[in-house]
Amino acid sequence: MNNQLYTDVLVEVPGLQTDRTYQYQVPPRLAGILQFGHRVKVPFGKQKITGFVVGFNEQKAVPGVKEIIGLVDENPLFRAEQLTLARWLADYYFCSTVKALQSVIGPALKKTAARSVARLYSAVGPEQLPLLQEQLARSPKKLAVLETALQHPGLDKRALAAVSGASLPVINQLCAGGQLRVETELLARDPYPQYEAVRQAPVTLTTEQGRSVQAITAALQQGEHRVFMLHGVTGSGKTEVYLRCIEQVLSTGRQAITLVPEIALTPQMVRLYKARFGRAVAVLHSRMSDGERYDEWMRIDSGSAPVVLGVRSAILAPVPDPGLIIIDEEHEPSYKQEEAPRYHARAVALYRAQKNRGVLVLGSATPSLESYCRTLSGGEYTLLNMPCRVKGKNMPDVQLVDMRREVQSGNSGIFSLLLLQKLRSRLHNKEQAIIFLNRRGFKTLVVCRECGLVLKCPRCEISLTYHTDGRLRCHYCNYQVQALQRCPDCGSSQVGYFGTGTQRVEMELTAHLPGARILRMDADTTTRKGSHEQILAAFASGEADILVGTQMVAKGLDLPGVTLVGVINADSTLHMPDFRAGERTFQLLAQVAGRTGRGDEPGEVLIQTFTPEHYAVQAAARHNYQAFFYKELGLRKEMGYPPFAKMVRILVYGRDEAAVQQAAEKIRAQLDRFAEGLSGGRIMIIGPAPAPLARLKEDYRWHIILWSADYRQLRLVMQQFAQASHGTLPGKALKMSIDVDPMYTM
Repeated sequence: MNNQLYTDVLVEVPGLQTDRTYQYQVPPRLAGILQFGHRVKVPFGKQKITGFVVGFNEQKAVPGVKEIIGLVDENPLFRAEQLTLARWLADYYFCSTVKALQSVIGPALKKTAARSVARLYSAVGPEQLPLLQEQLARSPKKLAVLETALQHPGLDKRALAAVSGASLPVINQLCAGGQLRVETELLARDPYPQYEAVRQAPVTLTTEQGRSVQAITAALQQGEHRVFMLHGVTGSGKTEVYLRCIEQVLSTGRQAITLVPEIALTPQMVRLYKARFGRAVAVLHSRMSDGERYDEWMRIDSGSAPVVLGVRSAILAPVPDPGLIIIDEEHEPSYKQEEAPRYHARAVALYRAQKNRGVLVLGSATPSLESYCRTLSGGEYTLLNMPCRVKGKNMPDVQLVDMRREVQSGNSGIFSLLLLQKLRSRLHNKEQAIIFLNRRGFKTLVVCRECGLVLKCPRCEISLTYHTDGRLRCHYCNYQVQALQRCPDCGSSQVGYFGTGTQRVEMELTAHLPGARILRMDADTTTRKGSHEQILAAFASGEADILVGTQMVAKGLDLPGVTLVGVINADSTLHMPDFRAGERTFQLLAQVAGRTGRGDEPGEVLIQTFTPEHYAVQAAARHNYQAFFYKELGLRKEMGYPPFAKMVRILVYGRDEAAVQQAAEKIRAQLDRFAEGLSGGRIMIIGPAPAPLARLKEDYRWHIILWSADYRQLRLVMQQFAQASHGTLPGKALKMSIDVDPMYTM
């Protein structure tokens, strides 16, 4: 009788299409030990590689099946539902299953030795103490140690020595003689030990908060899958709604996941969540050490931390039964992963909520067009509106500063005269200000500083980008025109680029306001662990007057002392070569405006812009999401862009520019053939063209963009392409990425 067992292993081989599994024989020494989810070492050709056990069977599939070499980890790393999630990621985002699985179980792959402490206990009971006192009359130090161990059980060696007054050698002698018992305790690494549960006075909900909580908790109690769009202005109390709903889902025995878009927001949310739920909260983000992430991951996996809080990757946490998933600031592009698997946390959250009959809450003051469209009549999402701030606070007054007039009056500096005047007033009144620099714009944007004209592609309505060869180029369709020396509208020679950094802003502020205390918060000042928290804590405690920052200061932060926000270069995202440029500009301006007026004093916002008449800028200044939404929606519909279509971007890159271009052209020809073979459905394919970041890390980059209102047809073309290419390119030393639902086309 053959009792031989075989296992299916998903192998990890760089450059190999690893969606298929390979069969291996289970050696007798691992029979009864090897389980689904184990990581193993296996022979593969002449190599020894790592693989993951994803199935068992008793029949040999092919002759010559090799034997597993051994286990890599003592315990399995994943369950069946995590493999199912990885397979869905791989299928939807066109990446290998093993790559998706590695993302799903990322912290488990980086296990580090847990910190342990040896705790000491007396091996003799208190009833034996009189006898010991006689026996150790000539060893008072030993007696003192044993008496201390009885009075204070569980001290470590150093603490026991300090309390008893004895030396470590004395304690070691007692351990060796058996009078002291040593017990080793593993210590979980807590990334936020300073925050614990505290008693709080009950918060009285506003009418709008109460309605939102009632609608969401009703769905939680019924155990049905629902999606809610919580559209609340900045300061309307969305976080309290989240906390109340989490309390409800925990009462049903299920778990909750909350995502925030920025690591900078994590300390603030950790404080609020731990104050309410204490050790039930597990935190996950990339600034934690591998050990901290692993320990938090294991607390989630074991069920001891039913409340998960983190950034994008926390959506993959091993929560067995997620009854509630919350995505705060759901519009943020940081929820999109820019490396394979290129998932969007919102899409993964929707998948997990559907699969587990859970509730998904999308919260934002400035919802994405894709999400808000789904709340319209007959849509899939239920809209919950919170249009007022808590405690009756007013939205801040917003004033637009036309920088064209500043230039015409002779002021060519970074700051308008009005902004400097307002800053001096805040310093005099001992109030705080935030200076926000919209730095994410592409630096070779060409704009007329006299009239504000930005040249756009006549085919795509996307701004043209200046190249070092002296030409303006569209990075969607490759339309080109010679760069102009004078503005075609007003004839001015004031034609140039944007490109101002936070460091320069800080230096010029110091020059204009020599007495001001200034903190800067950007990618350069937040490299160290805990730096976000330190900067924000210093600012919140009044150690600085002005906080200069990029996107990380624009959203979610609650700083009651701030009464003024100044926006520099509001136009730099407005004219990026991207169809979402208007949406991103509106969202950023509306979000950063929400950082002021949250305390007792009213808030004020100054937005410096060369195009104050633009609908996105005007809508942000009026806090009018509806006006922006319907204007932008009309433009998207006219051009056939999302949300009226699904989009895929294929990027080819490598060191040889000619080879990259040639490969991109061959891919385009393949795509054209597959698209022509469809029975119906129109697919737009543009490119190949150089990517806006045409060269990055010495690689030349060309891309092709596909979109269609019929996603089934678009997906069919991409599936045929993926099968035909098998992850390889027509050229050596070239690489390719496929990005489904791209947030950036840079």
